[in-house]
Parts: sequence; structure tokens; C-alpha cells
Amino acid sequence: MNNLNDFIQELYNNFNDRKSELVISHLTADVKWANGMEGGHVYGHSGVREYWTRQFTMFSSKVTPLEIGEENGIIKIKVHQFVHDLYGNLLTDENVYHFFKFRDNKIAEFDIAEKSKK
Repeated sequence: MNNLNDFIQELYNNFNDRKSELVISHLTADVKWANGMEGGHVYGHSGVREYWTRQFTMFSSKVTPLEIGEENGIIKIKVHQFVHDLYGNLLTDENVYHFFKFRDNKIAEFDIAEKSKK
């Protein structure tokens, strides 16, 4: 990965534009992905695809990276997320942290936390 910041910006832009397959192409086949709606994780490309399909029929969200860092091989991103219901009512307007682990230049794991992990 040549430029982490550019990669992360493109990843979030593609997610916000609902270009799911472009994002999925950057995930390992056995990716472990946090399920922000119901808790737990989904696994693999089909699990992420099904999760996002459900999510996009229930909510409208936009996630913007604010700070990108790396510590002990984990990419930590502070993001601002807006979540609206399908009628446009604001449900969430907050900063959270996203954590990525990579394997072979692809995302192998994704987690979410309300506060920064130490």
C-alpha cells in the first residue's frame, strides 16, 4: 500500500457512495467485520455484502475520516459519522474509532469503538 491516507480516503468515499464491491475488493476472503447495528461480527465477502445490503435499506449514513494513525500494526481512524433514518431524521451524529488489521495489503479485520483503545 503506497499511501495509507489516500487509500483510507478512497475506501470511505466508496463506502459513502455505496460502491460496496469496490470496498469489498480490498477485504481478505475471510475478513472479520464489525456489525455496528446488531453487535458481533460478520465474516467473509458474502457476510459483509449481506450486512451492508440490510444496513442500506434501513439507514442512510456518511462516515468521514478525521484522523488516521497506526500503532502496533493496527490502523486507527477517528471518524465522524452521521446516521439518518430513511425519512431523513438524524439518529446519530458522533465521533467513533475504527480499527483495521491488514494481511497481504488487504483488510483482514475491522472493529468499532466509541472511545480510543490504548
